[in-house]
Amino acid sequence: MSQELIQAVMVLTKQKGFAPEVIFESLEAALLQAYRKEPTSNPDAYVVIDRETGDYKVMAKKQVVETVELPETEISLLEARKIDKRFEIGDVVEVDVTPANFGRSAAHTAKQMLIQRLKEAERSVVYEEYYSREGDIITGVITRVEGKNVFINLGKTEAILPPTEQIATETYREGDRIKCYIVEVKKTTKGPQIMISRTHPGLLKRLFELEVPEIYEGVVELKSVAREPGMRSKIAVYSRDENVDPVGACVGPKGQRVQHIVDELHDEKIDIVKWDEDPAIYIANSLSPAKVVSVDVSEEEKSSYVVVPDYQLSLAIGKAGQNARLAAKLTNWKIDIKSETQAAEEPFTGFGNAEDGE
Repeated sequence: MSQELIQAVMVLTKQKGFAPEVIFESLEAALLQAYRKEPTSNPDAYVVIDRETGDYKVMAKKQVVETVELPETEISLLEARKIDKRFEIGDVVEVDVTPANFGRSAAHTAKQMLIQRLKEAERSVVYEEYYSREGDIITGVITRVEGKNVFINLGKTEAILPPTEQIATETYREGDRIKCYIVEVKKTTKGPQIMISRTHPGLLKRLFELEVPEIYEGVVELKSVAREPGMRSKIAVYSRDENVDPVGACVGPKGQRVQHIVDELHDEKIDIVKWDEDPAIYIANSLSPAKVVSVDVSEEEKSSYVVVPDYQLSLAIGKAGQNARLAAKLTNWKIDIKSETQAAEEPFTGFGNAEDGE
């Protein structure tokens, strides 16, 4: 079994990517479990495998006594001194207790146990790898579509993209490469369960971090994201360096950076606005591409009253209220939008009745 053992360890090392020591330790534990099924097994025994030759021994500590009453845990002085003449009564001796018929039956039992242990170890390795990537983007290949669920091969495991995390306007085809956001990784008896998404705002955030060096380097900060997946999104950015334009950095030369992200999200429109610590300025920016005449704000109520030119009202509100809705999500402020004519006919009197602009 010795050379076969070494070969098996090498094969597993290459195929599964485990360190040889992990496999040897698992095999020692499996052999020990097989040994403990022996009727005269020593409860304190342990297994040692020679990493070079593959030879293994079951070793146990026995106490040196005058008269042996418990052969599983005791050894006579005469036998102990055959190992080393210096042993005395009361000393503890490490003895080879490998059963004579241990080889074939132990190998079979150990093989089954090793397979189980390696499966568990593999699941644990995969879990740790993907758990450490929660909140990150991962690229996979669509292997199949069953019902409304999309199964994606991530390399070492498979993830399911459920209908609730799919973009309604996208079509998912077998063989397509796709980027997804890892929402959560759970440990189960069948291996790691990886929750992925195409709709999560974090996907857009991470795409910008990957595409824009200034964000990755920390010069430009992505402050907020508001998204209606597959339709339109808004992001608010801020520059820590007054010489760096945060919006320009995200747009990129000839619009290439943002275009790469739009392409990845299959033509989802993206508005990039400049964040400002002054809420009035920030709210005005968030309504881009509409131009704003004035903004009144109530810090206490987190409400704002915005006036826009008459010809900009429909643009500011957006189709089905989308632009105003995304601006409210982006800023986390209530936004009440009025045209200049409406503002003149109904002058602003305070924030008691301001509503979400949609």
